Parts: sequence; C-alpha cells; structure tokens
Amino acid sequence: MSPIEAAADDLQDLAALWSIGEARAHDVVEAACAALVAGLDSPALRILAGYTRAEAQYELPDLLPVVLDELGLTFYPRDGEAGPEAAVRAFAHQLLAGKVTPRELALRIHQRFGHQLPLAERLAELDDECDSIEYGDRTLVQLDAEVTVEARRLVYGPPSDTA
Repeated sequence: MSPIEAAADDLQDLAALWSIGEARAHDVVEAACAALVAGLDSPALRILAGYTRAEAQYELPDLLPVVLDELGLTFYPRDGEAGPEAAVRAFAHQLLAGKVTPRELALRIHQRFGHQLPLAERLAELDDECDSIEYGDRTLVQLDAEVTVEARRLVYGPPSDTA
C-alpha cells in the first residue's frame, strides 16, 4: 500500500470513528495533516489541516463531508446507520496496525456495541470469553489469536479457498 493510500485509509477510519463519537475532531485534523504530508491533496483537506483544536470542534461537522467527497471517501453522518459498521472495521484496522492489543479491541467493541451489532458479535463473544478465561479450556494467547483472525476478516473479508 502506498503512503497516499495508507493516509486515505487512516483519514477514512478516523472519520468513521468520529461519526460514532470515538475520535476527537482534532484527531481528524491531525490525520488531515498527515494525509497532506503523504501527498494526498484537495482544497478542503488543506482547510481542515489548518484548523486549530477549537476550530475543529465547531467546523468539522460541516467541512468533513466536503473533504471526504473531494477525496472519494465515504462520509458517515453522526449517529447514522452505516457508521457503526465502518467504525468496527476502523477499530480492526487499529489492531492490525499495532495501535491496540487484541484484548483492547475486543473490549472496546464489546463496550461500545454490546451484542447489538451483528458484524461485531464475534468480537463481543471473544471479550466475554476473556472475562471468564479461568472457567474455560482456552488460553488468552488463543483468544488473542482468534481476535486477530476476526479483525483480519473484518478488514479483508473471509479467507478465500485457493485449493
């Protein structure tokens, strides 16, 4: 993946997390700055990257849809229906990028969505298993590996049979 593609993915993920209240406006501004440095560019992206923390808090809701549209990315309105699934995938990206541990991913997904979001159900179940590890026959290492497999499935889709 090129630096530009990675920056676009990071911006998309932070926008999705922001849409459900899991990222701050200034985190999105920092991602916009990183995107510019990586070579991604658009007029609205330059404006967003120049916001102060205070400006970001108030201006992001109006500018973010424009930025994402200019870059060919998807905007998820705050509290919209598609945002939670995009946010689950963004959380999974964080695990695969080494920003969170498998247990942190499972816990955050479970705390945020409970067992209410079908896409995230397996991660919530794995968090339940982590909580009761002493009563089961699996180890935390095994559960961490399964969380990682689930994160890969969420990000890249199910493994294809090549045999």
